[in-house]
Amino acid sequence: MPNSELMPIGAFARRSGLTPSALRFYADSGLLRPAEVDESSGYRYYGDGQVARAATLRRLRETGMPLTTVEAVLDGGAEEAARLLDEHVAKLMEDAAAARRTAAAVRTALGGAPGLPVVALKGPVLAAAVEQVLTATTHEPGLPVLAGLRVEVTPEAVTLTATDRYRLSTRTLVPHEPPARTWAGTVDGDELRAAAAEIRRGALVRIEASAHGLRLRPAGREDRYCRLLTGDFPDHRLVLASLAEATTRVTVAKEPFLRALEEHPGERLALHVTDRAMSVGPVDGEYPGTPLPAVVTGQHLVIRFELTTLHPAVSTAIGPDVMLDLRGHDRPVTIRSADRGDLTTLAMPVEPGPTA
Repeated sequence: MPNSELMPIGAFARRSGLTPSALRFYADSGLLRPAEVDESSGYRYYGDGQVARAATLRRLRETGMPLTTVEAVLDGGAEEAARLLDEHVAKLMEDAAAARRTAAAVRTALGGAPGLPVVALKGPVLAAAVEQVLTATTHEPGLPVLAGLRVEVTPEAVTLTATDRYRLSTRTLVPHEPPARTWAGTVDGDELRAAAAEIRRGALVRIEASAHGLRLRPAGREDRYCRLLTGDFPDHRLVLASLAEATTRVTVAKEPFLRALEEHPGERLALHVTDRAMSVGPVDGEYPGTPLPAVVTGQHLVIRFELTTLHPAVSTAIGPDVMLDLRGHDRPVTIRSADRGDLTTLAMPVEPGPTA
């Protein structure tokens, strides 16, 4: 008879997330043998100590990892397991990139409606802008457009916008030549991010639009295709138009500001703005923080941020100096270059709370 502390295969299946049939397969393959098998009935029983291995096995298989590699990860040391996981993820990414390229080639071979020329941009400028603005994207269930980059083409400019609802980043680019038409769509951010390296190597990138995506055609390089996301992109123009006038303006050198943010020990921080300086310190004011020389006009203010919201907004700013337009402790802050306004980020502060 089995030990009373062991559980039958059905109970173990519920605990581990594996089906009974999968457990039988993994037992027969030697990856997860039962703790005990009843000789008369053939029933299989498992122990509590096997739940963690079973759950890890399930998660590895969900990534598509081959059984031989799964066994090596489960039975090897931590360093070897990490190496195998990294290699598996790298192969998945390579396979996905290859699949995208093949799909694009097949799409072209099948014909159909050709892409419509939209605009031409300098490749290095477009790649840099994509990477800067994409820092404001997020992957949120039910809202796939928040992982996308909104591209809007008008006769005067190309505007790239992204938002995760705590930040809104937008950059305006000057076309290399007058756009062929007006166009707007939300492009998959992950695919654009993957295409950035190829875009950067093309002195000029021509963009064509189809019903379901954008084709990026760098001069002398391989074309890249990025699909369009469905759903309504947040009305960022309304957000920008409804901003109140700034009550405080701060101009501060970017590098010392970034260094103070990176050296701050907590997940939240407070900016203390006075007549001639701004300091980066804790939200509870336990110590004065790091003072930064700044040019300040307007009211004194204490405003608090999540580090993960403020740091990307400052790090992507263009130029040596950053300008912050503050509207109060609970209002969006505009962050942009002090001498170039074509990249602008809005960052939402947080209410006072305990230091993380």
